[in-house]
Amino acid sequence: MPQGASRRVHRGTTIILVRHKGTVAVAGDGQVSMGGTAIKHTARKIRRLYHDKIICGFAGSTADALTILERFEDHLSQYSGNFTRAAVELSKKWRTDRGLRHLEAVLLAADREKSLLISGVGDVLEPDDNILATGSGGNYALAAARAMIREAPQLDAPYVCRQALKIASEICVYTNDCLSMETLESVAPAGEAAPEPEQPLPPGEA
Repeated sequence: MPQGASRRVHRGTTIILVRHKGTVAVAGDGQVSMGGTAIKHTARKIRRLYHDKIICGFAGSTADALTILERFEDHLSQYSGNFTRAAVELSKKWRTDRGLRHLEAVLLAADREKSLLISGVGDVLEPDDNILATGSGGNYALAAARAMIREAPQLDAPYVCRQALKIASEICVYTNDCLSMETLESVAPAGEAAPEPEQPLPPGEA
């Protein structure tokens, strides 16, 4: 989990978001733990919001996270899909509202243009390198994804997410390899050129 993202440790999940080569992918594992016991292996922690235009992954208490997701969708509707405005208003409400401020969750969310980490302590953070991760295995997944993209930039976002989660599941006892993932077409982020279309070979060179 990124430093300062939350005062709490969220066990039982790993969520990763990667924006790369014209695609943004958000993936999570399926494990839910109670203490040292895995009580569910196929939980789905990735959701689409606002007419499927936004993807969210959550770490933390499932009931708390679903409550926050409902509030986020309300804000998205209120602000006509303005992703950043809705995220800021959600974070403010989450931090100050007596009924929400004790809910334990962290959201990773993305639309075509931006990726954000949203927490209940007032964080609305955009990554420097187009990768975000949270949850008990978040640091492992983050490190793996960064290494893959630096050493093999031709890899696509879904592949990086899958492999990063697999690596996290081999290290973190609260993370398994039962993966769920959603993707969106992405505009090229700052510092990354849009993928060039493949050029047909000249006649006689097929």
